[in-house]
Amino acid sequence: MDLVKKFGIYFFKAAPFVVVAILLNILPAKIVAHFQLPLYFDCLGTIVAALLCGNLPAVFVGFISNAIDGISDTVTLYYGVISILIACTTVVFIHHRFFSSIPRIIFVIFVFALIGGGLGSLITYFLYGYSIGEGISAPFALGLRDTCGLPEFWAQLLADIIIDVFDKGIVVITAILLFRWIPTKIKKIAHKAFLQEPSPHEDQKIYKRSLLRKVIAMVTVAELLLGTLACAIGFFLYQRVSVEKFTETASGLTQAATVFIDADRVDEYIAHGMEAEGYKEAHEKLSRLKKSFSQAKYLYVYKILEDGCHVVFDMESEGGEEPSAPGDIIPFDPSFVPYLPTLFKGGEIDPIISDDSYGWLLTIYRPLRNSTGTTVAYVAADISMEEITHDEATFFIKFLSLFFGLSLIIMSVIVELVRQGIVRPINRMSYESSRFAYNLEQDKDKSLDGLRSLKIQTFDEIEFLYKALIKMGEDSLDYIRQLQEQNGRITRMQDEIIINFAEMVEARDTSTGNHIKKTAYYVKAIAQELKKEGQFKETLDDEFIDKLCRSAPLHDIGKIAVSDLILNKPGKLTDEEFTIMKSHTTEGKNILEKIVENTSDSLDDNYLKESIEMAHYHHEKWDGSGYPTKIKGEEIPLSARIMAVADVFDALVAERVYKKPFTYEKAMEIIMDGSGKHFDPVVVNAFAKISEQLYKDRTKLEDVKQS
Repeated sequence: MDLVKKFGIYFFKAAPFVVVAILLNILPAKIVAHFQLPLYFDCLGTIVAALLCGNLPAVFVGFISNAIDGISDTVTLYYGVISILIACTTVVFIHHRFFSSIPRIIFVIFVFALIGGGLGSLITYFLYGYSIGEGISAPFALGLRDTCGLPEFWAQLLADIIIDVFDKGIVVITAILLFRWIPTKIKKIAHKAFLQEPSPHEDQKIYKRSLLRKVIAMVTVAELLLGTLACAIGFFLYQRVSVEKFTETASGLTQAATVFIDADRVDEYIAHGMEAEGYKEAHEKLSRLKKSFSQAKYLYVYKILEDGCHVVFDMESEGGEEPSAPGDIIPFDPSFVPYLPTLFKGGEIDPIISDDSYGWLLTIYRPLRNSTGTTVAYVAADISMEEITHDEATFFIKFLSLFFGLSLIIMSVIVELVRQGIVRPINRMSYESSRFAYNLEQDKDKSLDGLRSLKIQTFDEIEFLYKALIKMGEDSLDYIRQLQEQNGRITRMQDEIIINFAEMVEARDTSTGNHIKKTAYYVKAIAQELKKEGQFKETLDDEFIDKLCRSAPLHDIGKIAVSDLILNKPGKLTDEEFTIMKSHTTEGKNILEKIVENTSDSLDDNYLKESIEMAHYHHEKWDGSGYPTKIKGEEIPLSARIMAVADVFDALVAERVYKKPFTYEKAMEIIMDGSGKHFDPVVVNAFAKISEQLYKDRTKLEDVKQS
C-alpha cells in the first residue's frame, strides 16, 4: 500500500480520537476558569491521547488545542510547545512503564510540573516580565517573596511550579482513571490502528540499538542544529531590524525637534535660559514631543565646543532624573571622542551605540543649522538599548516556542513516516530472515512462509530487498533439499557398503548365520525399551538409538584379522587359538579408528564413535572379568553393554558348528544368571521384558535372509 494512502487512512482513523481528546483539553480548562479555580486542567486530553493512541495523535491534540485557544488570544500559541512537550514526554514515560507504580507516577507529575509550570513561567517572563499580583499563582508568589525574602523572579517561578504540581497531579490521576475506564475493545482498536505494536512473531528486543532510535536521534540532532541556526539567523536579522527601527524613531524625533527651535537664538538660550524670548514655548513643545515618543529615554540640544557639551535644552528623562540647566557644560563621553573633530566642524555623524555614564544607549545627533546654514548646535535623542534588547528577547522567545513547537510536530510526522515506511518493514524482514537463517531445516519452510506473509509494498528499495530476500530464501531451500537428497543417497550407500562389508566378514564364519542383522535388531529393541523406562536419560535419545543401530553391524569387524581355521573350527579352541580369537575386539577398534583417521571425520558427527566402542568393548563384563581391557561397571560404554546382551543371546539361541541352539528358556536362564556379573542389570531387566518377542521375531529375520 502506498505510504501516502496509508497515512490518509491513519489520520481518518485518528480523527474521532483526536476530536474527543481536544474536547478533554478545552472543556475542563474552561470550567475551572469559569469557577476561578487555581488550576489549568488544559492537558488532560493530550495525556489520554498519548496513553491510548501514541505520539502523533497526542502531539496533534496538544497543538490543535492551543491553536483553537489562539483564535481568541494569539499569545496562547506561544505556549503550544508546552502541550507538545507534554505529549512527547508522556509517550516516553509510557514506553518505560512510568505509569505502573505510585513512585513513578509522582515522578511523572513532577516532570510535567517542570514543563508546564517552569517552562510556562519562563515564557511568561520573557514575553511580559513578572508582575507579581496577577495570575493564578500570584498570592503564593507574594507569600514567597514577603515571607522567604525571595527575589520576584524566583518567587514567581517557584510559585508557578508548585501550583502546577497540584494541577498536573489531578490531571495525571484523572487521565489514568479515565484510561482504565475506557472499554478494552476501544483500546485494542486504538493500539492496532495507531501504536501498531509488534505482532507475536516480531521481537524487537533482539536488537540492542533499534533503527528507530537511531532515526529519532538523527532527526533530533538535525532539528536542534537547524533550530539553533534558524534562531541565530533570526535573532541577528531581528536585531538589525530593531536597531534600524529605533534609529528611524530617534531620527524622526530629532527632525521634529528642529522645527520648534529657533537656531538663530541658540547662544541667547544658553546665556539666559528660561528668560530668553521663546525659550519656554520651545521647551514645552519639545517636552510634549518627547512624551509622544515613548521609546526615547533622553531628548536634548547641545552646542559642541572644545571644552564640552553646552546645554541648550534638556528634557526630563523617564527615570525622573534632574535635567541639566541651559548653559551647563557636560563632559564628553569616551564613546564620542572619535567623532569630536566632525562635531567641532558641524558635520553629520552616524548613529552611535555607547555604554558610558548614562547607560547603554543608541544616540542620534542631528545638526541644528541657523538661517545662514551654519551648524550652531546638535539635537540629540537617546534610545535605551535595553528597550531594544527586551524587544529582541520577546521576539526570540516567541520564535523559539513556535519553531520548536512546530519542529516537534514535524519530527513526530517524520518519525512516524520512517517507522511505517522504513523501520517497521526492515524490522519485520530482519526478524523473519533471522528465523529463516537460524531455524532447523524442518522449520525453514515455515520461516519462509512467514517472510512471504509480510507482503511488504513500499514501492522502493525496501520492497526490492524484500523480494530479493524471498527469492534468496526459496533458492536456499531448493539447494538445501538437493543437499539433503544427496546426503540421503550417500548415507544409504554408505550403510549398504558397511552392511555388505560386515556380511562379507560374517560369511567367513559359517556358523553365525544372520548374526549381524539379528544383533542390530536386538540392540535397537533393547535401547528403545530402556528409553521407554526412562533409563540413561542424559544419553539415550532417538539420535543415539539411530547411531546404535548403524554401529551394531560393525561390532565383529575385527574378525577379518582372524584365520578361517580358527573361526570355523568345530571343536573347542586351544588357549593360543582363543587368544587370537579375542584379538578381534582390538583389531576391530584399530580398523575403525584408521577409517576415522583417513577420512578426517569427527566422531561427534557420525556413528563411528559407537562403532569403535561396540567393537572394542562388547566382550567386557560388568564384574571386570571380560576382555580386552577388563574394565567394569559403568566404565563400559552403554553401547557395548547393550551389545553384550544382544550378542550373547543370539549366540545362545543360534546353531554353531561347535554346538546346538539353546532353548529360549535356557538362554534366558543364562542371561539372567549373568545379570550383575557378565551384564549390566538395568540392561538385562529391560531385555527380559521384550526377550520373548525378540525370540519369536528372529525366525522372521531368518526367513528374510533365506528369501
